[in-house]
Amino acid sequence: MLESINYKDLKEGRKPTVYVIQEIAGTRVGRPKINILGAAQYGELKFLLPELSQIIFSPGPMIFKLRKLLKNFTKEDFLLLTGDPALILIAGVIASENTNGKFKLLKWDKQERRYYPISINIYEKGEIDESKE
Repeated sequence: MLESINYKDLKEGRKPTVYVIQEIAGTRVGRPKINILGAAQYGELKFLLPELSQIIFSPGPMIFKLRKLLKNFTKEDFLLLTGDPALILIAGVIASENTNGKFKLLKWDKQERRYYPISINIYEKGEIDESKE
């Protein structure tokens, strides 16, 4: 279920942002491998990194860059998890830091062929029922 949008943000004209972590493979040649336009129903798409970005030996510069690009990330925004898994992890950690562990992401459902919002609370306290595992 889509969470309600903050009234203050609507009043100020702020629409949620969908932070696309990395451009889709094929974007540089004009033929992206997947179509992510369905994510635009959740907010304005903002691409953080070019498709060929990756961490090789020193993650510091990329962490600094992602911190700068995600500095305005709020609980109303979404992450779209595309690209290098290491970059996805770093972006998630930074988003979590910005929102005290509460953030949202968009997950693609292959069967329904659409995105679903997932709310994450890293610090959620709950009982784990190990008998169901």
